Amino acid sequence: MIGSVLKVCKILDCFTNDEPSLGNSEIAAKLNMSPSTVHHLVSTLYKEGILIKDSRNKYRLGWKLLEWSSSVMYQQDIYNEANPLVGELVKNFNGVAHIGMLDERGNFVFVLKMASRHAIEVPTYVGERKPTYCFSTGKALLSCKPNLLQTTLTHKLMQRGPNTITSIEQLKSEIDDIRKKGYATSNNENEFGIYGIAAPIKSYSGQTVAALNMVGPIAYMQGNQHQVMIQSIMSTAKDISKELGYIEI
Repeated sequence: MIGSVLKVCKILDCFTNDEPSLGNSEIAAKLNMSPSTVHHLVSTLYKEGILIKDSRNKYRLGWKLLEWSSSVMYQQDIYNEANPLVGELVKNFNGVAHIGMLDERGNFVFVLKMASRHAIEVPTYVGERKPTYCFSTGKALLSCKPNLLQTTLTHKLMQRGPNTITSIEQLKSEIDDIRKKGYATSNNENEFGIYGIAAPIKSYSGQTVAALNMVGPIAYMQGNQHQVMIQSIMSTAKDISKELGYIEI
């Protein structure tokens, strides 16, 4: 398996500005690899959209790589622009903040995590993927992505915590409520036993590309600063959106 991955990487490295298109035999010669092995690998890469064919039936780097690069650029942009703003947020509260984005399968992935000095330990990590329906970040994203919501509703909503929403109708109702309020919450709905508040982050195009949340102990998050936290999280998410070029009309 690892050997195949290394071969794929070497194949992709063959394509350069000087040689943007290559045939099967040319790749095999460059890498001193058997033509049959190259054919098998490039056929799979072509099928997955990682390579495409030109008018001469030669291979070129495909649009899938551009999609991936755009995703990486967005993650880097969000990290760079959000870092100082999220830092200010966690200074004011005893919570752990995350930014989550969607992956190609509709799960969300943490791309940033930052905790205040006295926050409880929350066992999440950057790069971790989670289902959308039982986390505040995921539900904020669902509220802005109707197609993703429909896809989510076609799968069984597994019980992840004491208060996980497992009813399709109840989840639909909550997502409608989130759209009206502009923020999402999760109350002991996943395996971490915590309370979260999340708000969407928009890009320059107005599309929701991520969500910001802050989580902590249920009693603390629902305490006398509850409304202040909601407003602060929504305000920080809007500030990040502005840094990404979003203009609210």
